[in-house]
Amino acid sequence: MEFTVQQIADLLQGTIEGDNLSKVSTLAKIEEAGPGALAFLSNPKYEHFLYSTNASAVIVSDKLEVKKSVSAALIRVTDPYSSFSTLLQYYQTALIASKTGVEEPCFMGDGSQIGDNHYRGAFSYIGHNCKIGSNVRIFPQVYIGDNVQIGDNTTLFAGVKLYTNTVVGSNCTIHAGAVLGSDGFGFAPQPDGTYKAIPQIGNVVLEDDISVGANTTIDCATMGSTLIRKGTKIDNLVQVAHNVEVGRHTVIASQTGISGSTKIGNNCVIAGQVGIVGHISLADKTTVGAQSGVSKSVKETGTIIQGSPAFDYKQNLRAMTVFRKLPELQRDLDLLLKDKSTN
Repeated sequence: MEFTVQQIADLLQGTIEGDNLSKVSTLAKIEEAGPGALAFLSNPKYEHFLYSTNASAVIVSDKLEVKKSVSAALIRVTDPYSSFSTLLQYYQTALIASKTGVEEPCFMGDGSQIGDNHYRGAFSYIGHNCKIGSNVRIFPQVYIGDNVQIGDNTTLFAGVKLYTNTVVGSNCTIHAGAVLGSDGFGFAPQPDGTYKAIPQIGNVVLEDDISVGANTTIDCATMGSTLIRKGTKIDNLVQVAHNVEVGRHTVIASQTGISGSTKIGNNCVIAGQVGIVGHISLADKTTVGAQSGVSKSVKETGTIIQGSPAFDYKQNLRAMTVFRKLPELQRDLDLLLKDKSTN
């Protein structure tokens, strides 16, 4: 795809300095960009690349004061990073939207419906009595079980698995290998030491504008629904257990595990490799630092915790400072005890 600088500036509602008819066909980092590329500058420490870049155009802040001559056309906007993100999203959407039609072989069961302008990749499977909206992209080897519902403008990348009765809203993206609706980890111990599986008869519900990363698993509820609310973003390799509820616009980073029946509030930030025990709740705007183990509920909005077990972030930093000094403290204590014993 090829665009003029003017077309991009119009899309971003920016102003142009330089050749507005210059054409760009790719996006690149400012330090790596060549002719025909569009780059952006948001971090001041990269400003020196602006004067040497081979990019045809660069998105910059409308407050940037240029100190030397620049060969590239400049597109001035209020927020370069946000504007470049908008372009990336536009570019990705255009690539996905180019996928249309039905590749063979693929299967769609009796009673299933799918809206206009859809794409079904080869070896995809849609079960019976499914309701799928318009502009949905179903890439190769996707499995969609019976009675699944999918909203408009949702994309399922290759190898996604949606178990029976899963509900996915509109404008969602589910990346390759993600599994929604697999059985929750429910087993009842028996008197003889064995474990009996507890049937998991609930489902998974994703509201609108949700992203689920590659190879993430969201288990179905034992009864009722495992619920992910609007706008939440889940990274790759995340485990969400049965009956978990995640609030609106929460972000969860890679390798996090959330145990069953836990409730996470709105606008929370869960960093990488966090473990959260079951049957607790995290208040709105809770932030959990990387590699933390959360073992009890967080009740106050806006709390920041870290550590294992996780507790207040600032207290944790002070505790870590003391922890690093333990060898010295032990040595001083030994000397005091030795002096005491000799006196």
